[in-house]
Amino acid sequence: MKLRELFEEGRFVLTSEIGPPKGVLLDEMFAEIEPLKGKVDAINVTDNQSSVMRLGSLPVCHILKERGFIPVFQITCRDRNRLALQSDILSAYVLGVENVLCITGDHNVLGDHPQSKPVFDLDSVQLIKTVRGLTRGRDMVGNELEGSPEFCIGAVVNPGADPLEPQIIKMELKAEAGAEFFQTQTVYDVGQFERFMSQVERLKRPVMAGIVFLKSAGMARFMNQNVAGVSVPDDIIKELASVSKEDRPKKSVEITARIIRSLKDMCQGVHLMPLGWDRYVPDVLKEADLR
Repeated sequence: MKLRELFEEGRFVLTSEIGPPKGVLLDEMFAEIEPLKGKVDAINVTDNQSSVMRLGSLPVCHILKERGFIPVFQITCRDRNRLALQSDILSAYVLGVENVLCITGDHNVLGDHPQSKPVFDLDSVQLIKTVRGLTRGRDMVGNELEGSPEFCIGAVVNPGADPLEPQIIKMELKAEAGAEFFQTQTVYDVGQFERFMSQVERLKRPVMAGIVFLKSAGMARFMNQNVAGVSVPDDIIKELASVSKEDRPKKSVEITARIIRSLKDMCQGVHLMPLGWDRYVPDVLKEADLR
């Protein structure tokens, strides 16, 4: 199923995220996401997230599809040239994947193989345009395909960027290129997100607010200092600091659910990034009064 169909139904779309393992053992990953079946609409599979080498997102998407999940194939421009990008996109469709999230990707120097050579043959706007071209039966140079794929194409945006205008300009370019929905960088400042949404409502594209589960006050401070466009308010940091280590998961569930309740009238869905705390996703959704 394509996420487009859910948005068109007027459904508040819920997705979560899984990072493939650094290796080939999948049991732990399956155990993490099994509680999400029937709770979320789709699972986004990351593509060498943070430039750390892992099992590929494409085979994991295929396996998830076989297990009854709707996968979202995350594909970055960092590691592939235009030949490999187009080939992997076609391969994804043949393997039953119908949703793709096109992103630039973190630079190699930030990951565990900083000596590797970055590719960035295309940027995210060009990649979106490329996927749209494939769905219309042509490759990047105009060659006709023997059958064309059908995808729902997603893109990303950072509502907390400062200055914000370049992000909105790029969002417009992505929409023009063929992006059908947008997934945001993690949101904690509700007022900031509301101001962003007031500026992009005219684009008529569904927006899914991203939320990373905060595991500690230290994590929140680290994100404020090191993740561009992320602003964790001081009152949330104080909340996290006020509880014991054992009570942090409960507090994280409470905070995440509260943010969702504040955001859900402003956007068309939520993308959860549990970072290994997948088992708490059902608790968050219950406390946020979502399904």
